[in-house]
Amino acid sequence: MERAAEWSGPGARAPRAGFSWAVLLWSLVYPQRGHRILPTIPGVILIALALGIGTAAYNSSSNILFITLSLLLACLILSGVLSWLNLRGTEWRLQLAPPLRAGHDAVVGLDLRNGKRFLPTYGLWFEFLAKPVDRYGPARAESTVTASGAEVKAALARAEAAERRGRVPQIGRLDPRGEGRVEWIVRPAERGRLRVELASVGSLFPFGFLRKDVGTEVRCDAIVWPAPTEYRRHALGAARRVAGGERVTRPGTGGDLLAVRRYTPGDSHRLIHWKASARTQTLLVRQLAAESAEGYSLWVRTEGGMWRRPEQFEVLVSLAATLAEDLFRTGRLVAVAIDGGGPLPVRRVHDLELFLDALAVLRISEQPFAPAPETGAAGAEPATGTPRGGRQQVITFVPDGVRGVAAYVDGQLAASA
Repeated sequence: MERAAEWSGPGARAPRAGFSWAVLLWSLVYPQRGHRILPTIPGVILIALALGIGTAAYNSSSNILFITLSLLLACLILSGVLSWLNLRGTEWRLQLAPPLRAGHDAVVGLDLRNGKRFLPTYGLWFEFLAKPVDRYGPARAESTVTASGAEVKAALARAEAAERRGRVPQIGRLDPRGEGRVEWIVRPAERGRLRVELASVGSLFPFGFLRKDVGTEVRCDAIVWPAPTEYRRHALGAARRVAGGERVTRPGTGGDLLAVRRYTPGDSHRLIHWKASARTQTLLVRQLAAESAEGYSLWVRTEGGMWRRPEQFEVLVSLAATLAEDLFRTGRLVAVAIDGGGPLPVRRVHDLELFLDALAVLRISEQPFAPAPETGAAGAEPATGTPRGGRQQVITFVPDGVRGVAAYVDGQLAASA
């Protein structure tokens, strides 16, 4: 995941060499790129009222009307200057904490900082935007000249339906040299790559006559993991452990001693290594090696000849991700593989996260399945590329009816979703 760790905003620019009234006045007349000042409905009424009073003042030559006109124009000018000062010196930084799950809430944090020495910052709001990236692969260049209006509207509607927008107001004020934080809750609708942007920062401060908008280029890219799905266990839950299986160097419940580690709450008292604990004056427990007969490997195939329905393929991805996490929690996930690629051993959380990242961007393959060539790596069959090693069992997935997906272990139904 990419994170926007740098501060940005009006206060994050490099300091100028010196103060200049010409530069100040020019920045008020011609704002920087991305800055907009638009009148609100009360502001439009005030401008129309000022034009009417100005016309009446010139026609009647009334000093009272001229004074009233000057007060109205002063309110507009003061509103613009105070709005500019309110945003001056303000910085923000976007942060997105992984992992993200499809269908689950994720917290998008925006850190705020006021670099002004004397003036606080009031009444800001922040426009957020979350949209998928490379949802259907690289886009193909198409012309909209020959397309009908209904087709263009339908394409724009699909693009907008995949986006998530939100506005979060600033709570309270941001004191001089102070810091704050606002949070936006977003729920990704589907797996894949997600881009979260801070679209703009706005304010109606101080009178509400003018609306100040500041465009930003702050963004974060994240990977959204597949949503967990409910499934029914069959042979997978009733698989028996084969006695005398081969040992592998990973934690488990075998008979061989793998390592000695510190005791943590929840460990069985039968695993306490009393001699080592007495020698080191620290409570230590034995960590046993797992037997390969306890392990399972997941093999996900994506050829289009097998998965003809996109919604059924999404069920496959969710089932594979859910099974991988459940097996890893119980210490029975040994390796994973996708199509003809070599098997990847899963020994720690990072390996599982890499597999979930791969599932998040997985698509239906248009090419027929090709087995992996013989590489001599342990745990791969040269003929098929299946992630089989020792006495571990391989879980494969096939379509089940029109919408379902079934998982098989050595020809026996293990799970279905």
